[in-house]
Amino acid sequence: MYNVSRYTFVFWETLVRLGAAAAGLALALVWRRRLGAFLARVTPGRLAGDAGRIALAVVLALGASEIALRYMFTRATEEQSPREEPSRWADARLGWTFVPSRTGRDTYGGHVVEYAFDGSGYRVRDASHSVDFERPTVLFTGESMIVGHGLAWSDSVPGQVERLLAVQTANLAVHGFANDQAYLRLADDLPRFHRPVAVVSLFMPTLFNRNLDDDRPHLGAGLVWLPPRHHWRLTALFRFFVPYRSDEEIARGIAVTQEVLRETVRLTAAHGAVPLIIVPQFGAESDVEAMLRRRVLDEAGLPYVRIDIDPDWRLAWNRHPDPRAAHAIAVAVAARLRQR
Repeated sequence: MYNVSRYTFVFWETLVRLGAAAAGLALALVWRRRLGAFLARVTPGRLAGDAGRIALAVVLALGASEIALRYMFTRATEEQSPREEPSRWADARLGWTFVPSRTGRDTYGGHVVEYAFDGSGYRVRDASHSVDFERPTVLFTGESMIVGHGLAWSDSVPGQVERLLAVQTANLAVHGFANDQAYLRLADDLPRFHRPVAVVSLFMPTLFNRNLDDDRPHLGAGLVWLPPRHHWRLTALFRFFVPYRSDEEIARGIAVTQEVLRETVRLTAAHGAVPLIIVPQFGAESDVEAMLRRRVLDEAGLPYVRIDIDPDWRLAWNRHPDPRAAHAIAVAVAARLRQR
């Protein structure tokens, strides 16, 4: 949703459709007579030979395209270049994580944003700070929205919750993570915290498609860890322009996501902490979004809070939540945790 906005996706999809329509019109109106005259001149034998050469050319072109795409795009769908900030590196179990003990900077809309990470790879205020495993802590899992992409640490959701509750927060979120990756990191790291207060997890129906990706380490039914599956790059390119998912894929994704979030809640409670799932909703909820929220969360009886947010409260340059949206989420989280 945030790496490629709906506007950008629709824009390029429309261009492709217009290009296909233009090619069809040109073939029908401009090249039809020439093509007909050509076919009338060729003999059946020559036509068969030409057809064979054309078929061979198509096969070779597809093979060359696949090789080129494999060379150019070696990462998973949601994995980004390690040169982009905040910098990530490969992780055999999770797919990728942030490089620990590092500070990176990037410029968005004329503003320099600093991303500092402690020795555990958690985003922190600055290089002089690190998460203290002995202190009471609210843990956050999720993806770039929770990381605070494009925001100073103090404007991020964990940064604002820490200020509102006067309790240390630990930001375990990583850019591009799906719900199963977020759970795996929580399962690995939660035992390190001696006094966890709460675990705040993110579920957004608009990001549900990530839960269906299997070109990265992922969880299957029964929360069985599975290695990445390697697909043809041409298939991935086709899916980008025609994002079709079968009913079976969606049903399987819903079931696994339910398992992941249910186990997140169970694991959190087992460590004496309060589980909370947040569902930020930018603007009106679509029918598809409502269906996914009900099937994943309501049908499983999972504890969550839906947070309605003005759709204009986004960063203009990358569509991530701006400080106002992050504040709305932080206020909702703090209010719910005070109640609990």
